[in-house]
Amino acid sequence: MVVDTVLWSRLVTGLTLSFHVIFATIGVAIPMMVSIAEFVGIRKKDNHYTLMAKRWTRGFVISVAVGVVTGTAIALQLALVWPNFMQLAGNVIALPLFMEVFAFFFEAIFLGIYLYTWDRFRNPYLHWLLTVPVVLGAAMSAFFITSVNGFMNQPEGFILEAGQFTAVHPLQAMFNEATPSKVFHVLASAYMTGAALLAAVAAFSMLKKGVTEYAKKGLKLMMTVLLLFSFLTALAGDVSAKFLAEHQPEKLAAAEWHFETEKGADLIFLGWLNAEREIMGALHIPKALSFLAFSDFNAEVTGLNEFPVDEQPPLLVHYLFDAMVGVGFALLAMSAIFFLLLFWKKRNELNRWMLRIIVLGAPLAFLGVELGWFYAEVGRQPWMIRGYMRVEEAATTSPSIVYLFFVFLLLYILLGTMCVIVLRRLFRDNPAEVEFEKAAKAKEQALQAKEAGDRA
Repeated sequence: MVVDTVLWSRLVTGLTLSFHVIFATIGVAIPMMVSIAEFVGIRKKDNHYTLMAKRWTRGFVISVAVGVVTGTAIALQLALVWPNFMQLAGNVIALPLFMEVFAFFFEAIFLGIYLYTWDRFRNPYLHWLLTVPVVLGAAMSAFFITSVNGFMNQPEGFILEAGQFTAVHPLQAMFNEATPSKVFHVLASAYMTGAALLAAVAAFSMLKKGVTEYAKKGLKLMMTVLLLFSFLTALAGDVSAKFLAEHQPEKLAAAEWHFETEKGADLIFLGWLNAEREIMGALHIPKALSFLAFSDFNAEVTGLNEFPVDEQPPLLVHYLFDAMVGVGFALLAMSAIFFLLLFWKKRNELNRWMLRIIVLGAPLAFLGVELGWFYAEVGRQPWMIRGYMRVEEAATTSPSIVYLFFVFLLLYILLGTMCVIVLRRLFRDNPAEVEFEKAAKAKEQALQAKEAGDRA
């Protein structure tokens, strides 16, 4: 039997990235949420927020452990699954790959210090400051890895001679033109997803156990963060669309099923294509694509037919793009409705329907992240390195790639199962309310012991 190694290479990488992006998103987002919660707790002198920071950090450590394994798997796959890519571009992307490892160790060191120094400082702001390098380390990891993806979309910083990349400028390659818009989009959507996840946890707790002060405060805090980063994610999407219009017009055209170059181009939402590539059942928003691409309702937008057929991305990216955008606006609307109910005194923002919607917001947010990465990768096709190396040229030719797929599939099933079991046992038998009461009693006993010692 002849094995399609290119197809299996795609499947292996797609499987790994789909699993890893869940933990990578959590790894970027949760340190920011922990930092916000602890800061609010110090400012308000409210131990509920301090407890949030402690509990979220415990869960975060579990996700970091899984993320390390999946991140290592990606590094391994670059060499095993895409050997020709690494042979051609390895010297160009070596710097961001190394710096990503440095960023992880930077984050891990300060995370360990943060975990073991609770209540060790008289000034609580000193402990909070330890979250800053953790947040920066997580963001730097995202930056360096995203810059590699940016290079694959907008390769710069080298000269092609005799089929090899020479005269390499690593910084120019890393800070390519795609990097700013991509990093903005990745960070904003990660923070949005992290806030949606923690808001969903609070809402789920209310549905199961009733409204508590801890859950109520956590929900309001995370919905505030969600509203902010939902808006920033929409802004990042606009920046990304303008980048695509200028630098990757074929990707934008495929996403919008925009086949003919024209001025005042319509934005096409939903719909399907018939056998003649005619758009059916779609919603056309007049001149909106021109405005999205160039901030000008009458700007000319390049059509997909301007590009060779063998260099056009698959047209299914339209569905990925629409779904990704739909998720982003759904989360923005959800958070806006929550605050509308909050400030509208005759309504209850904690009604069961609102809480159910917030719970659904978490899987919806992660779905949006997955769709975004699928759009980013599928939309670059047929290129591995745009304009220089096609996917079939980069993939391994070893038929053993089939076995590799099932090895990693088994690994991810095991990791995912163990992660869920550990997190359940970590929090199920230790409810926040019980932990809060224990911490309050321990603090009171410590204070009484100190006063007794002073009197003695």
